Amino acid sequence: MSALETVVRLVQLAAAACFVIGLHLMNSPRTARRGNQVSMGGMAAAVLSTVILIADRGSMTTTGWIVAAAGTAVGGAAGLYAARTVKMTAMPQLVSLFNAVGGGAAALLAVHELINVIDPDLVGVQTSLTAGLDIVIGGVTFTGSLVAAGKLQGLVSGAPVVFPGSKVVNALLALAFLVGVGWIIGDPSSLPALLLTAAAGLAFGVTMVLPIGGADMPVVISLLNAFTGTAVAMAGFVLESTVLIIAGALVGASGAILTTLMADAMNRSIVSIMVGGFGTGDSAVAVGAGGDASVRAVSADDVAIQLAYAGRVVIVPGYGLAAAQAQNEVAELAGILKEHGVDVVYAIHPVAGRMPGHMNVLLAEANVPYPELKEMDEINPQFPQIDVALVVGANDVTNPAARRPGNPVSGMPILDVDRARSVVVIKRSMGKGYAGLDNDLYSDPRTGMYFADAKAGLAEISSAVKSLVG
Repeated sequence: MSALETVVRLVQLAAAACFVIGLHLMNSPRTARRGNQVSMGGMAAAVLSTVILIADRGSMTTTGWIVAAAGTAVGGAAGLYAARTVKMTAMPQLVSLFNAVGGGAAALLAVHELINVIDPDLVGVQTSLTAGLDIVIGGVTFTGSLVAAGKLQGLVSGAPVVFPGSKVVNALLALAFLVGVGWIIGDPSSLPALLLTAAAGLAFGVTMVLPIGGADMPVVISLLNAFTGTAVAMAGFVLESTVLIIAGALVGASGAILTTLMADAMNRSIVSIMVGGFGTGDSAVAVGAGGDASVRAVSADDVAIQLAYAGRVVIVPGYGLAAAQAQNEVAELAGILKEHGVDVVYAIHPVAGRMPGHMNVLLAEANVPYPELKEMDEINPQFPQIDVALVVGANDVTNPAARRPGNPVSGMPILDVDRARSVVVIKRSMGKGYAGLDNDLYSDPRTGMYFADAKAGLAEISSAVKSLVG
């Protein structure tokens, strides 16, 4: 090993350490930005050191360097543009697209290695096995993430898409990629084996995600993220790259842990989620009560009176707040109330929104102090002492039907807003949430329904509160 190779390995080991440290720093909002910066620095060092080593070996042609430079420029520009322009409501779709790119790139690395096999007898079982697994997992991640992004964007129905014999098809596809991986182990240079494995993985990604309903999309995003990490780790074994193995293992492990936590928060097993059939996806509906006589509609002035003379208020943000981009308006209302002496906190459900941490990031954009964000287990025992629970667009995570058996959300841990002394729900209509179920909270006698777009409604309530408190 040359001196340069030794230095490169040490740099990549330091880069891997940066990934671990960065992940640890992301545990707290106070240090999360620094964690991102440390991880980014580690990745930059790993890429740069690899480029230097390739240049020193002279193993890349001029055409190869041109293609690599062009790909870096185009990919970097696209990533920068997407990160700067994406709306928070579209962040889950962007994460899904990143998952697709990561999984697809990892799979292509294995494809490249297998296509360029000169002597199959020199390819070890570890390399051929991990290459086959990389192609399968990367293929599943690529197409599955694209379908998930399509569901979130509304390009694909948010309802479960099922067809007769779908489970049989999935079983046959699973058998096909098992046969394909076994074939690759036996003959790493076989093109038919490569094509069979890749086709089965790509098809399985589609048939796996299509039957999953919109209510489970946050968990699916997390699961696909774990798949991406696993595919990258497999690519690391194929290329004998320690830094890729460590980075992929970190993403895969953290994604798996988060997926488990998200599934627990919905009281659903990962297997039942993958089987699909839960949730219809939300749909746009006109503002209004929809003629339901059992609900009590209130005005902005009614809500303002309740809030201004309350001692404790809990704000429950949901996807409706994100869709309306109303985080600044809700923060402004909370600020007015706090100036008037009202104790205001936010109740955050683990699966509120469309991805883990969606509400936390959204409220951070509006400079809401992190200590005011209360997790479900912390805030639920306090609801009986809360004067007003202000629900902004959250549906399934506040539905008391979860305490009854025999419905799609049975057993799902919810925010106990119905146990507050008074409840106000800001919602465009009586439309159902992702689970496709009516919310019993809306017909509770203590609940007032303020039918409005979240952004406009919160602005009107803030104005009414100002007029009351002077």
